Amino acid sequence: MRKPPFESLDQMAETTSAGLVKAAAGSAFQLFRDKQFRLLADFEQLSQTEQDRIFNELVVASVVLIMLVLEAPDLRVAGEFRGYMADLKERIPKAHVDLLRGLGVEAKHRRDWEKLIAMRYEEYARDRHDVRAAAMQLESSNKALDLDDLSKIQMLVPVQAVAIGCHHHICRGKTEGRDELFKLTLRSLSRFYAEIRIPFEGGRITPFTRARVAVKRLLRRMRTGKRNEP
Repeated sequence: MRKPPFESLDQMAETTSAGLVKAAAGSAFQLFRDKQFRLLADFEQLSQTEQDRIFNELVVASVVLIMLVLEAPDLRVAGEFRGYMADLKERIPKAHVDLLRGLGVEAKHRRDWEKLIAMRYEEYARDRHDVRAAAMQLESSNKALDLDDLSKIQMLVPVQAVAIGCHHHICRGKTEGRDELFKLTLRSLSRFYAEIRIPFEGGRITPFTRARVAVKRLLRRMRTGKRNEP
C-alpha cells in the first residue's frame, strides 16, 4: 500500500499553512505588479518605501483573509473538521513569519510582521460587524431579505471587510475619489477568496457563483454613487 502523504494532522496543518501563505504572497504580488493597479495607486509619484508599504498591506490583507475564511461560521465543512480549521488558522501568522525567515528577512522585521498581522486581523475581524450591517441595510432597501440573501451577505463579509480596510490603508485614509482602486482591489481579493474557500468546501462552487453576482452588483452600485461603506 502507498504511504499516506501526511503522518499526522499536525504535519498536514504545517504543510497546508505554509502553502496558504505562499499563495497569499503570490496573489498580493500579482495585484502589486498589475499595471492598472500601479496607475490607480499613483506609483510614479511614490517613493520606494511607500511602494513597499503598499505591497506589505496587500500581503497582510491576503494573509488575514485566509484566517477569516478558516474561522467563518458559514464555512461548509464537517463538524469534526472545525478543530483542525481552528488550529490551521492559528498557524497562519507563524507560517508567514517562517516564510520570511526562509527568504532571509531579519528577525526585527519578522517581529514587525507578527505585530502587523495581529493588528490587521483584529481590525478586519472587528470591521466584519459593520460590513454585515451595511450590506443588510443596502439589500433590504430594495426588498425583504430571504435566507438566500442572508447567506450571500454572510459569505461576502470577510472579503468585503478586508478589501475596505486594505483600500483604506493603501490610500492612508484618503479614499475619496479612488473607487476604481477599491474595485480592483476587491476583485483581486475576491478571486483569492474563492481560490482558498472553494477547496475547503469540497469544490462546491454554486454558492460562490451567487456570491460573485453579489460582488458585481456591489461594483455597479459604486459606479452609480451608491457605495455604502461602514
